[in-house]
Amino acid sequence: MTTTAGSTAQLKESPTPGPLKVGRLVVDTPVVLAPMAGITNAAYRQLCREQGAGLYVCEMITSRGIVERDRKTLHMLQFDPGEMVRSVQLYGTDPYYMGEAAKILCGEYGVGHVDLNFGCPVPKVTRKGGGAALPWKRDLLGAILHSVVKAAEPYGVPVTCKTRKGIDENHLTYRDAGRIAEQSGIAAIALHGRTAQQSYSGTADWDAIADLVGHVSIPVLGNGDIWEAADAIRMIKHTGAAGVVIGRGCLGRPWLFGDLADAFAGRSGRTLPTSGEVAAVVRRHAELLAGLMGEQRGLTDLRKHMSWYFKGFPIGGDLRHDLGTVSAFAELDAHLSRLDPGLPYPTDELGRPRGRQGSPRGKVALPEGWLADTCGLDLELSGAELGVSGG
Repeated sequence: MTTTAGSTAQLKESPTPGPLKVGRLVVDTPVVLAPMAGITNAAYRQLCREQGAGLYVCEMITSRGIVERDRKTLHMLQFDPGEMVRSVQLYGTDPYYMGEAAKILCGEYGVGHVDLNFGCPVPKVTRKGGGAALPWKRDLLGAILHSVVKAAEPYGVPVTCKTRKGIDENHLTYRDAGRIAEQSGIAAIALHGRTAQQSYSGTADWDAIADLVGHVSIPVLGNGDIWEAADAIRMIKHTGAAGVVIGRGCLGRPWLFGDLADAFAGRSGRTLPTSGEVAAVVRRHAELLAGLMGEQRGLTDLRKHMSWYFKGFPIGGDLRHDLGTVSAFAELDAHLSRLDPGLPYPTDELGRPRGRQGSPRGKVALPEGWLADTCGLDLELSGAELGVSGG
Protein backbone atom coordinates (compact mmCIF):
# COMPACT_ATOMS: atom_id res chain seq x y z
CA MET A 1 0.00 0.00 0.00
CA THR A 2 1.38 3.38 -1.05
CA THR A 3 0.07 6.34 0.90
CA THR A 4 0.30 9.75 -0.69
CA ALA A 5 -0.44 13.30 0.38
CA GLY A 6 -3.98 13.01 -0.86
CA SER A 7 -4.69 9.63 0.74
CA THR A 8 -7.04 9.00 3.63
CA ALA A 9 -5.22 5.82 4.66
CA GLN A 10 -4.45 5.17 8.31
CA LEU A 11 -1.42 7.14 9.48
CA LYS A 12 1.11 6.21 12.12
CA GLU A 13 0.68 7.66 15.57
CA SER A 14 3.97 9.51 15.55
CA PRO A 15 4.59 12.62 17.67
CA THR A 16 5.30 15.92 16.00
CA PRO A 17 9.10 16.21 15.92
CA GLY A 18 11.02 18.75 17.91
CA PRO A 19 13.92 20.79 16.54
CA LEU A 20 15.86 19.25 13.67
CA LYS A 21 19.46 18.45 14.59
CA VAL A 22 21.87 18.37 11.67
CA GLY A 23 25.36 17.95 13.06
CA ARG A 24 25.98 20.97 15.23
CA LEU A 25 23.07 22.87 13.64
CA VAL A 26 19.72 23.02 15.40
CA VAL A 27 16.74 24.06 13.29
CA ASP A 28 13.90 24.93 15.66
CA THR A 29 11.20 24.35 13.04
CA PRO A 30 12.11 21.11 11.19
CA VAL A 31 11.53 22.57 7.75
CA VAL A 32 14.01 22.98 4.89
CA LEU A 33 13.49 25.06 1.76
CA ALA A 34 14.42 22.88 -1.21
CA PRO A 35 16.97 24.31 -3.62
CA MET A 36 15.18 25.30 -6.83
CA ALA A 37 17.08 26.52 -9.88
CA GLY A 38 16.34 30.14 -10.68
CA ILE A 39 14.10 30.46 -7.61
CA THR A 40 15.93 30.12 -4.30
CA ASN A 41 18.36 32.99 -4.70
CA ALA A 42 19.25 35.23 -1.75
CA ALA A 43 16.16 37.41 -2.29
CA TYR A 44 13.68 34.54 -2.22
CA ARG A 45 15.40 32.90 0.74
CA GLN A 46 15.15 36.15 2.70
CA LEU A 47 11.50 36.55 1.74
CA CYS A 48 10.69 33.04 2.99
CA ARG A 49 12.70 33.56 6.15
CA GLU A 50 10.78 36.76 6.91
CA GLN A 51 7.57 34.76 6.72
CA GLY A 52 8.53 31.85 8.99
CA ALA A 53 11.33 29.64 10.22
CA GLY A 54 13.52 26.82 8.96
CA LEU A 55 16.70 26.19 6.99
CA TYR A 56 16.90 27.89 3.60
CA VAL A 57 19.16 26.36 0.96
CA CYS A 58 20.74 28.21 -1.95
CA GLU A 59 19.97 26.96 -5.45
CA MET A 60 22.12 24.11 -6.74
CA ILE A 61 25.68 25.06 -7.69
CA THR A 62 28.15 23.00 -9.71
CA SER A 63 31.31 21.95 -7.91
CA ARG A 64 33.52 22.25 -10.95
CA GLY A 65 32.43 25.84 -11.46
CA ILE A 66 33.44 26.68 -7.89
CA VAL A 67 36.86 25.02 -8.14
CA GLU A 68 37.60 26.62 -11.52
CA ARG A 69 36.38 30.00 -10.21
CA ASP A 70 33.76 30.41 -12.89
CA ARG A 71 32.42 33.95 -12.53
CA LYS A 72 28.78 33.07 -13.12
CA THR A 73 28.92 30.20 -10.63
CA LEU A 74 30.59 32.25 -7.92
CA HIS A 75 28.07 35.06 -8.47
CA MET A 76 25.36 32.67 -7.31
CA LEU A 77 27.03 32.46 -3.90
CA GLN A 78 25.25 35.52 -2.52
CA PHE A 79 23.81 35.72 0.99
CA ASP A 80 21.89 38.42 2.78
CA PRO A 81 23.20 39.84 6.09
CA GLY A 82 20.44 38.15 8.11
CA GLU A 83 21.24 34.69 6.80
CA MET A 84 22.61 33.15 10.00
CA VAL A 85 23.34 29.77 8.38
CA ARG A 86 24.70 29.92 4.87
CA SER A 87 23.40 26.77 3.21
CA VAL A 88 24.44 25.63 -0.27
CA GLN A 89 23.48 22.64 -2.37
CA LEU A 90 26.42 21.26 -4.32
CA TYR A 91 26.23 19.25 -7.54
CA GLY A 92 28.91 17.11 -9.12
CA THR A 93 30.03 13.65 -10.16
CA ASP A 94 33.73 13.74 -9.32
CA PRO A 95 34.87 13.09 -5.70
CA TYR A 96 37.90 15.36 -6.09
CA TYR A 97 36.00 18.38 -7.37
CA MET A 98 33.23 17.88 -4.84
CA GLY A 99 35.71 17.82 -1.96
CA GLU A 100 37.65 20.82 -3.23
CA ALA A 101 34.45 22.79 -3.76
CA ALA A 102 33.37 22.01 -0.19
CA LYS A 103 36.69 23.37 1.12
CA ILE A 104 36.16 26.62 -0.79
CA LEU A 105 32.57 26.97 0.39
CA CYS A 106 33.45 26.39 4.04
CA GLY A 107 36.78 28.20 4.12
CA GLU A 108 36.17 31.20 1.87
CA TYR A 109 32.41 31.77 1.90
CA GLY A 110 31.54 30.94 5.48
CA VAL A 111 29.04 28.27 4.46
CA GLY A 112 27.66 26.46 7.50
CA HIS A 113 25.75 23.65 5.78
CA VAL A 114 26.49 21.73 2.58
CA ASP A 115 23.80 19.66 0.88
CA LEU A 116 24.61 17.28 -1.99
CA ASN A 117 22.28 16.79 -4.94
CA PHE A 118 21.53 13.21 -5.94
CA GLY A 119 17.91 13.86 -6.82
CA CYS A 120 17.79 16.00 -9.96
CA PRO A 121 15.80 14.17 -12.71
CA VAL A 122 16.60 16.59 -15.56
CA PRO A 123 17.91 14.71 -18.64
CA LYS A 124 20.96 16.97 -19.17
CA VAL A 125 22.05 15.93 -15.66
CA THR A 126 21.14 12.24 -15.60
CA ARG A 127 22.55 11.50 -19.06
CA LYS A 128 25.98 12.42 -17.63
CA GLY A 129 25.47 10.18 -14.61
CA GLY A 130 24.60 13.01 -12.23
CA GLY A 131 21.63 13.82 -10.03
CA ALA A 132 19.19 10.95 -9.50
CA ALA A 133 21.25 8.64 -11.73
CA LEU A 134 24.39 8.75 -9.60
CA PRO A 135 23.32 6.62 -6.58
CA TRP A 136 23.11 3.60 -8.91
CA LYS A 137 26.93 3.62 -8.80
CA ARG A 138 27.29 2.76 -5.12
CA ASP A 139 31.07 3.07 -4.88
CA LEU A 140 31.08 6.43 -6.66
CA LEU A 141 28.38 7.70 -4.32
CA GLY A 142 30.42 6.58 -1.32
CA ALA A 143 33.58 8.20 -2.66
CA ILE A 144 31.83 11.54 -3.17
CA LEU A 145 30.22 11.48 0.26
CA HIS A 146 33.49 10.59 2.01
CA SER A 147 35.34 13.31 0.08
CA VAL A 148 32.90 16.08 0.99
CA VAL A 149 32.47 15.01 4.62
CA LYS A 150 36.26 14.92 5.06
CA ALA A 151 36.63 18.36 3.43
CA ALA A 152 33.94 19.95 5.63
CA GLU A 153 34.98 18.28 8.88
CA PRO A 154 37.77 20.71 9.87
CA TYR A 155 35.24 23.54 9.71
CA GLY A 156 32.62 21.70 11.75
CA VAL A 157 30.19 21.98 8.83
CA PRO A 158 27.55 19.24 8.56
CA VAL A 159 26.95 17.62 5.18
CA THR A 160 23.55 16.31 4.09
CA CYS A 161 22.29 14.85 0.84
CA LYS A 162 19.06 14.61 -1.10
CA THR A 163 18.06 11.72 -3.29
CA ARG A 164 15.07 10.07 -4.96
CA LYS A 165 13.65 6.57 -4.73
CA GLY A 166 15.75 5.54 -7.70
CA ILE A 167 16.01 5.70 -11.45
CA ASP A 168 12.72 3.88 -11.95
CA GLU A 169 10.69 1.28 -10.07
CA ASN A 170 12.99 -1.48 -11.36
CA HIS A 171 16.15 0.32 -10.29
CA LEU A 172 15.58 1.64 -6.77
CA THR A 173 18.54 3.13 -4.94
CA TYR A 174 17.26 4.89 -1.82
CA ARG A 175 17.98 2.13 0.69
CA ASP A 176 21.58 1.71 -0.45
CA ALA A 177 21.97 5.48 -0.65
CA GLY A 178 20.78 5.80 2.96
CA ARG A 179 23.14 3.08 4.17
CA ILE A 180 26.13 4.57 2.33
CA ALA A 181 25.26 8.07 3.56
CA GLU A 182 25.17 6.88 7.16
CA GLN A 183 28.48 5.04 6.79
CA SER A 184 30.07 8.11 5.20
CA GLY A 185 29.26 10.49 8.05
CA ILE A 186 26.37 12.30 6.37
CA ALA A 187 24.37 14.20 9.00
CA ALA A 188 20.92 13.73 7.41
CA ILE A 189 19.35 12.49 4.20
CA ALA A 190 16.31 13.86 2.38
CA LEU A 191 14.20 11.57 0.22
CA HIS A 192 11.87 12.74 -2.53
CA GLY A 193 9.31 9.98 -2.83
CA ARG A 194 9.46 9.77 -6.62
CA THR A 195 11.78 8.11 -9.10
CA ALA A 196 13.72 10.00 -11.76
CA GLN A 197 11.38 8.48 -14.33
CA GLN A 198 8.38 10.04 -12.59
CA SER A 199 10.09 13.44 -12.58
CA TYR A 200 7.42 15.64 -10.91
CA SER A 201 4.38 13.70 -12.09
CA GLY A 202 2.02 11.45 -10.17
CA THR A 203 2.07 11.24 -6.40
CA ALA A 204 4.94 10.92 -3.96
CA ASP A 205 5.46 7.58 -2.24
CA TRP A 206 5.49 8.40 1.46
CA ASP A 207 5.85 4.71 2.31
CA ALA A 208 9.34 4.79 0.82
CA ILE A 209 10.23 7.64 3.18
CA ALA A 210 8.90 5.61 6.13
CA ASP A 211 10.93 2.63 4.92
CA LEU A 212 14.12 4.69 4.84
CA VAL A 213 13.42 6.02 8.34
CA GLY A 214 13.38 2.42 9.55
CA HIS A 215 16.49 1.57 7.58
CA VAL A 216 18.95 4.20 8.89
CA SER A 217 19.69 5.89 12.19
CA ILE A 218 20.51 9.35 10.79
CA PRO A 219 17.66 11.89 10.42
CA VAL A 220 15.51 11.43 7.34
CA LEU A 221 13.68 14.40 5.80
CA GLY A 222 10.57 13.80 3.70
CA ASN A 223 9.97 15.56 0.40
CA GLY A 224 7.11 15.39 -2.06
CA ASP A 225 3.49 16.58 -2.22
CA ILE A 226 3.57 18.98 0.72
CA TRP A 227 1.23 21.71 -0.44
CA GLU A 228 -0.12 22.86 2.93
CA ALA A 229 1.13 22.80 6.52
CA ALA A 230 -1.35 20.01 7.27
CA ASP A 231 0.36 17.87 4.62
CA ALA A 232 3.66 18.27 6.45
CA ILE A 233 2.17 17.11 9.72
CA ARG A 234 0.52 14.15 7.96
CA MET A 235 3.80 13.18 6.34
CA ILE A 236 5.62 13.28 9.67
CA LYS A 237 2.95 11.13 11.32
CA HIS A 238 2.96 8.63 8.49
CA THR A 239 6.70 8.32 8.00
CA GLY A 240 8.33 9.19 11.31
CA ALA A 241 10.62 11.58 9.43
CA ALA A 242 12.63 14.12 11.41
CA GLY A 243 11.47 17.00 9.22
CA VAL A 244 10.23 18.02 5.79
CA VAL A 245 11.67 19.60 2.66
CA ILE A 246 9.44 22.16 0.93
CA GLY A 247 9.79 22.72 -2.80
CA ARG A 248 7.01 23.58 -5.24
CA GLY A 249 4.47 24.10 -2.45
CA CYS A 250 5.92 27.52 -1.59
CA LEU A 251 5.95 28.89 -5.14
CA GLY A 252 3.99 32.12 -4.97
CA ARG A 253 3.26 31.34 -1.31
CA PRO A 254 6.28 32.19 0.86
CA TRP A 255 3.89 32.60 3.80
CA LEU A 256 3.64 28.79 3.83
CA PHE A 257 6.68 28.87 6.11
CA GLY A 258 4.68 30.84 8.66
CA ASP A 259 1.92 28.23 8.46
CA LEU A 260 4.51 25.49 8.93
CA ALA A 261 6.04 27.20 11.97
CA ASP A 262 2.58 27.46 13.53
CA ALA A 263 1.71 23.85 12.72
CA PHE A 264 4.91 22.41 14.18
CA ALA A 265 4.49 24.59 17.28
CA GLY A 266 0.96 23.30 17.75
CA ARG A 267 -0.62 26.65 16.96
CA SER A 268 -3.77 26.68 14.87
CA GLY A 269 -4.19 28.99 11.94
CA ARG A 270 -3.56 29.26 8.24
CA THR A 271 -2.55 32.26 6.21
CA LEU A 272 -5.17 33.07 3.60
CA PRO A 273 -4.12 36.49 2.32
CA THR A 274 -6.33 38.78 0.32
CA SER A 275 -5.21 39.94 -3.09
CA GLY A 276 -3.98 43.18 -1.51
CA GLU A 277 -1.85 41.28 0.99
CA VAL A 278 -0.43 39.14 -1.79
CA ALA A 279 0.41 42.34 -3.68
CA ALA A 280 2.36 43.59 -0.63
CA VAL A 281 4.41 40.36 -0.63
CA VAL A 282 5.03 40.77 -4.37
CA ARG A 283 6.25 44.33 -3.76
CA ARG A 284 8.59 43.12 -1.02
CA HIS A 285 9.89 40.37 -3.30
CA ALA A 286 10.57 42.99 -5.97
CA GLU A 287 12.53 45.14 -3.51
CA LEU A 288 14.69 42.20 -2.47
CA LEU A 289 15.36 41.16 -6.07
CA ALA A 290 16.25 44.71 -7.07
CA GLY A 291 18.67 44.92 -4.16
CA LEU A 292 20.28 41.70 -5.34
CA MET A 293 20.32 42.23 -9.10
CA GLY A 294 19.42 45.84 -9.83
CA GLU A 295 15.96 47.15 -10.72
CA GLN A 296 15.59 46.06 -14.34
CA ARG A 297 17.07 42.60 -13.93
CA GLY A 298 15.39 42.03 -10.59
CA LEU A 299 11.93 43.03 -11.80
CA THR A 300 12.40 40.93 -14.92
CA ASP A 301 13.27 37.96 -12.72
CA LEU A 302 10.08 38.58 -10.74
CA ARG A 303 7.95 37.91 -13.83
CA LYS A 304 8.08 34.12 -13.51
CA HIS A 305 6.65 34.35 -9.99
CA MET A 306 3.56 36.35 -10.97
CA SER A 307 1.47 33.43 -12.21
CA TRP A 308 2.16 31.58 -8.94
CA TYR A 309 1.33 34.56 -6.72
CA PHE A 310 -2.01 35.26 -8.37
CA LYS A 311 -2.96 31.69 -9.27
CA GLY A 312 -6.74 31.36 -8.95
CA PHE A 313 -7.43 35.03 -8.28
CA PRO A 314 -10.01 36.53 -10.70
CA ILE A 315 -7.82 39.44 -11.76
CA GLY A 316 -8.44 39.34 -15.51
CA GLY A 317 -6.23 38.34 -18.41
CA ASP A 318 -4.98 41.83 -19.23
CA LEU A 319 -3.71 42.54 -15.73
CA ARG A 320 -2.22 39.07 -15.47
CA HIS A 321 -0.35 39.67 -18.72
CA ASP A 322 0.87 43.11 -17.64
CA LEU A 323 2.16 41.82 -14.31
CA GLY A 324 4.09 39.17 -16.23
CA THR A 325 5.95 41.76 -18.31
CA VAL A 326 7.17 44.25 -15.69
CA SER A 327 10.74 45.52 -15.71
CA ALA A 328 10.57 48.58 -13.45
CA PHE A 329 9.00 49.60 -10.12
CA ALA A 330 6.88 52.24 -11.83
CA GLU A 331 5.24 49.57 -14.00
CA LEU A 332 4.82 47.18 -11.09
CA ASP A 333 3.20 49.79 -8.86
CA ALA A 334 0.90 50.97 -11.65
CA HIS A 335 -0.28 47.44 -12.36
CA LEU A 336 -0.72 46.50 -8.69
CA SER A 337 -2.81 49.65 -8.17
CA ARG A 338 -5.33 48.26 -10.68
CA LEU A 339 -5.86 45.24 -8.45
CA ASP A 340 -8.93 45.02 -6.21
CA PRO A 341 -7.20 44.58 -2.83
CA GLY A 342 -10.15 42.86 -1.21
CA LEU A 343 -10.34 39.71 -3.29
CA PRO A 344 -10.39 36.66 -0.99
CA TYR A 345 -7.81 33.95 -1.39
CA PRO A 346 -9.01 31.30 -3.89
CA THR A 347 -9.52 28.35 -1.54
CA ASP A 348 -9.91 25.99 -4.50
CA GLU A 349 -6.14 26.30 -4.95
CA LEU A 350 -5.37 24.96 -1.48
CA GLY A 351 -3.86 21.51 -1.44
CA ARG A 352 -3.32 21.46 -5.18
CA PRO A 353 0.01 20.91 -6.97
CA ARG A 354 1.99 23.99 -7.95
CA GLY A 355 4.85 24.47 -10.38
CA ARG A 356 6.00 21.90 -12.89
CA GLN A 357 4.29 18.53 -13.05
CA GLY A 358 4.31 17.05 -16.53
CA SER A 359 4.21 13.37 -17.37
CA PRO A 360 6.46 10.44 -16.46
CA ARG A 361 9.47 10.00 -18.74
CA GLY A 362 9.34 7.01 -21.05
CA LYS A 363 12.96 6.28 -20.23
CA VAL A 364 15.49 8.10 -18.07
CA ALA A 365 18.44 9.52 -20.03
CA LEU A 366 21.56 7.72 -18.81
CA PRO A 367 25.16 7.21 -19.97
CA GLU A 368 25.58 4.20 -22.23
CA GLY A 369 25.79 1.00 -20.21
CA TRP A 370 25.05 2.80 -16.94
CA LEU A 371 22.77 0.08 -15.59
CA ALA A 372 25.12 -2.80 -16.41
CA ASP A 373 26.67 -2.72 -12.94
CA THR A 374 26.83 -0.58 -9.82
CA CYS A 375 30.56 0.25 -10.05
CA GLY A 376 31.37 3.77 -11.18
CA LEU A 377 34.90 4.60 -10.06
CA ASP A 378 36.43 3.44 -13.33
CA LEU A 379 34.63 6.19 -15.25
CA GLU A 380 36.41 9.17 -16.76
CA LEU A 381 34.99 11.37 -14.03
CA SER A 382 36.90 14.53 -14.82
CA GLY A 383 34.96 14.84 -18.04
CA ALA A 384 31.63 13.93 -16.59
CA GLU A 385 30.65 17.09 -14.75
CA LEU A 386 28.17 19.45 -16.29
CA GLY A 387 28.25 23.19 -16.13
CA VAL A 388 24.75 23.35 -14.68
CA SER A 389 23.35 25.47 -11.90
CA GLY A 390 20.15 23.68 -11.12
CA GLY A 391 17.44 21.34 -12.24
